[in-house]
Amino acid sequence: MAATFDQIASRVKQQLLGYTRDQASITYITSPMTATDTTFMVDPDTVTNISKGLVEINDELLLVKKYDRSTGTVTVMAGLNGRGVEGTTAASHTTNSIVTDDPMYPLTRVKEAINDTIQGLYPDLWVFGDFEFTKIAARYEYPVPTEVEDVYKVTVNTIGPSAVWFPLSSWRFNPDASTTAGQVKPTPTPTGKTIQIMRDFIVPGRAIRVEYIKKPNTMTLGTDDFTTTTGFPDRYIDLVTYGACWRLLPAYESARLQQQAIEATERAPLVPTGAGANASKYYMALYQQRLAEERTRLQRLFDSYQTFNA
Repeated sequence: MAATFDQIASRVKQQLLGYTRDQASITYITSPMTATDTTFMVDPDTVTNISKGLVEINDELLLVKKYDRSTGTVTVMAGLNGRGVEGTTAASHTTNSIVTDDPMYPLTRVKEAINDTIQGLYPDLWVFGDFEFTKIAARYEYPVPTEVEDVYKVTVNTIGPSAVWFPLSSWRFNPDASTTAGQVKPTPTPTGKTIQIMRDFIVPGRAIRVEYIKKPNTMTLGTDDFTTTTGFPDRYIDLVTYGACWRLLPAYESARLQQQAIEATERAPLVPTGAGANASKYYMALYQQRLAEERTRLQRLFDSYQTFNA
């Protein structure tokens, strides 16, 4: 089993913050809370670890108005307007969920960067799918699934005991087929995509297999398995991690510009201007190197029709 969405997000945060990172200011909730609660309970002993303003619980960002040191009761700012802020979604949270004060890299932003990286891998890297249909006499065009982005290879199951799948050399993928019936085309294509078989030497009733290329799926739930959900092999996980870091690090540079004058002066010798941008370039180089490696590997592992037929 490959890593889950939450596990990959943790890898990205460790890359960004370092394995010997500064201790975050955290507490934890002591009773369940719903998506509509405007107060919640945290551990009284550690409630002072959070402050007024932005806090994170799981994937949600909240705005804190005040808290009670004796009871651990935390009040959300502006009622429900303080729930699910910064583009996050208000959600229910279980007892012992960690509350992080002003997170440097909110989990929602990390997961967005991961999914952006997964989507950006296509068309350099792709996922394979296959679809079979039966040859019908006098029929030239057949619908294929909506997810088909391009056709990689078409084969037909030949007659005889060997049952060899013979590669077809004459076919055409039509990504813009008509979806409505008309006088010229009385039978519409429901998906808007078809495969056209040019030569009609195939015996009716034989199976035709279309191997196609499709985009990877993105992950939604924290428990989503990388390989099962995206269709990519688990060896791409480090590639996705580097890509997410490259996308997130420039935000560090803009945040640094907002430091108060005295603090910025004190930090300047330790964290020089451009440090975030340089780190982003470093991860981008790692990402591009791994992408080139996997693109070459993919092209070598899966023969096209021409090399298969040779």
